[in-house]
Amino acid sequence: MYEYFEHTADVGIRVRAASLEELFAEAGAALMAFMLDAPAPGPTATQRTFELAADDLEELLHEWLSELLYTYETEHLVLGDFRVKLRDNALTAEGWAEPLVPKRHLPSHEVKAVTYHALTVQQGDNGYLAEVVLDI
Repeated sequence: MYEYFEHTADVGIRVRAASLEELFAEAGAALMAFMLDAPAPGPTATQRTFELAADDLEELLHEWLSELLYTYETEHLVLGDFRVKLRDNALTAEGWAEPLVPKRHLPSHEVKAVTYHALTVQQGDNGYLAEVVLDI
């Protein structure tokens, strides 16, 4: 589950999930849903794999979302349906990707960058919570 919150001239994403893997998958879905009104890859999608590592979970979340944004911006790919595996601050994720078709995917918000401002990943009584601010 994710929601957006306002943050001065930026926007934040707050994600809740039962596991860290779900948290990272939901954060990726939230980023794509913010940028596109119809973000789901369709029948022409192909599988895409990502592998990342970082010093801690906050940096890993930043790297993950930044990699998705970079892939979207440079390769013009819509990404979704993520399956994430985490181990020792390393991420391996699979998702589906297809070329951006503006009339179908409906771009709605431009994201300039994923920031470190107020970035948090924490475990609570009911699972995990993450917050990240996007520069728009």
